[in-house]
Amino acid sequence: MIELKNVDKKFRDIQAADHITASVREGMIFGLVGSNGAGKSTLLRMICGVIKPDSGEVLADGAPVYENPDVKSQICFLSDSPYYFANADIEEMRDYYMTLYPSFDRKLFDSLVKKFGLEPKRKISSFSKGMKKQVSILLGLCAKTKYLLCDETFDGLDPVVRQAVKSLFASEIMNRDFTPVISSHNLRELEDICDSVGLLHRGKLLLTQELDQIKANICKLQCVIPDPHREQEMISALHIIRMERTGSLLTMTVRGPREKALALAQDSGAVFAETVPLTLEEIFISETEVAGYDIKDFIY
Repeated sequence: MIELKNVDKKFRDIQAADHITASVREGMIFGLVGSNGAGKSTLLRMICGVIKPDSGEVLADGAPVYENPDVKSQICFLSDSPYYFANADIEEMRDYYMTLYPSFDRKLFDSLVKKFGLEPKRKISSFSKGMKKQVSILLGLCAKTKYLLCDETFDGLDPVVRQAVKSLFASEIMNRDFTPVISSHNLRELEDICDSVGLLHRGKLLLTQELDQIKANICKLQCVIPDPHREQEMISALHIIRMERTGSLLTMTVRGPREKALALAQDSGAVFAETVPLTLEEIFISETEVAGYDIKDFIY
């Protein structure tokens, strides 16, 4: 298990991590989402031991990560911009990873390179962005580390390759002790693959929870209540994050169980009432609006 205990990191006047406390359970896929500059990459680099927190602890299986070679050998970090040696081909990078990770599965790697249609003797510098990302993912998976940290790893991959990578992740989780942490701006992608999600904004962790639980505790309620007084009573009884009105139709993003919100609307004499589950993208927008990150600030 990865544990973050009151982790704080500042770069001059920029608070990249603001007293973050969270945990990533083993055998699950954890998604890290956040606004631009929220601190996602910094957090991943602290988890893999590249950056030292100013305060707090980053632990993997109960042991500190920073300057701990034994622990760091079980963590592989894939940057959003993969680095390869100048003029290196796939086989040269494979051989280098084999020196870093004793459990590297060469047979599996060579097999996957062939299946993905990559040329092992071709210089990686001549590959497209998506192909470079593919090589990075295959190197990370075949390193056979317990933890794999992916920073915008799916960016640039076509839909077929994305689906193939998801299948590989699922297969690894089923067959060995494997826990991926995936940072991405593609929230639809994370929604498909992640078991749990952490939401970062301006260095603060707004929430971290299993995705199913997050969705169960927030919904969109649409209703039409003819009596203004009863409508106001219902509004006062709900924990509303966002509300807008179109004619007589009231649309609210509500925190709490869907059943409770729907029952309140019906008890208030609604002639129409329904609840709609939110997508991860809608949840992200709602939560960051509460934190002061509103789309209206960008429009004039």
